[in-house]
Amino acid sequence: MSKRTFLFPGQGSQYVGMGKELADVYPKARAYFKQADQILGYDLSQLCFCGPEAELNRTIHTQPAILTASIAAWAVLSDNGIKPDMLAGHSLGEYTALVAAGSLSFEQALLLVQKRAAYMQAAVPEGQGAMAAIIGLKRDEVLDICRGFNPPDIVEAANFNCPGQVVISGSRDAVLKAMQQAKERGAKLAKQLPLSIPSHCSLMSAAGEKLAYELEQLTLNQAQVPIISNVTAKPITSAAEIKAALIKQVSSAVLWEDSISYMIDKGVDTFIELGPGQVLKKLLKRINKNAGILQVEDENNLQKTLSVLKGC
Repeated sequence: MSKRTFLFPGQGSQYVGMGKELADVYPKARAYFKQADQILGYDLSQLCFCGPEAELNRTIHTQPAILTASIAAWAVLSDNGIKPDMLAGHSLGEYTALVAAGSLSFEQALLLVQKRAAYMQAAVPEGQGAMAAIIGLKRDEVLDICRGFNPPDIVEAANFNCPGQVVISGSRDAVLKAMQQAKERGAKLAKQLPLSIPSHCSLMSAAGEKLAYELEQLTLNQAQVPIISNVTAKPITSAAEIKAALIKQVSSAVLWEDSISYMIDKGVDTFIELGPGQVLKKLLKRINKNAGILQVEDENNLQKTLSVLKGC
């Protein structure tokens, strides 16, 4: 029997204009943007639709913006009767998945990711952390490079995105050294990412502690659809599991390749990326070129997705 998964993107997928077309056409999508404006106390809609880009790219704005644009896309698809068998989100996208699963309310998720962004930004002074993509080395080779660094030099694997693509994270000078070592070992590319926050490494442990306090104040519901956790690449549904996973996620590697492989092993043959950009689509094709991938980002690909799904 055919199974489908909704995928939600993380930071880095944002662009000026995201979500505008769906908000213009669909009242449900427009309502989520208006609700976000009210909850956050500033004009997030304007920022998403018109920029300026520099403000949209500030982490404290980027995270709630991507969540809102992704939920707007999910709402429009759901209104057409399309339901998932599983859910997964890349890093920040895991919060969007939790809203879609009914575990977090939209308001809870928005305020959480805004605080998450602020805590992550405060954990490491600007300019002292870095992240880099290592292309063309095996996972074990990258991990071996990371093991060569000891505190105060921190370099850790942050994202196992797809075969031959691992993102590293840590203290800036150490990451730059690790990039050079990767090139010496034959990496096709070692590229520093335009992010000042070293996400998904132990430097974020203070942010995780603050996030744990915020989560303690919230009542989460059991997920109505299994969510494939970033930190285990296995399904979670209970409130306790979800809280523990969100705390650990801040300073642990995102097991994206493993998560996709798990879902394919469980019979998922159709993935739908909901939200801005095509980052997850590109990663999926590198993990399994035969996996079916659809997208909901604007009116055009919404209609294409509906025609494929309703034609099945």
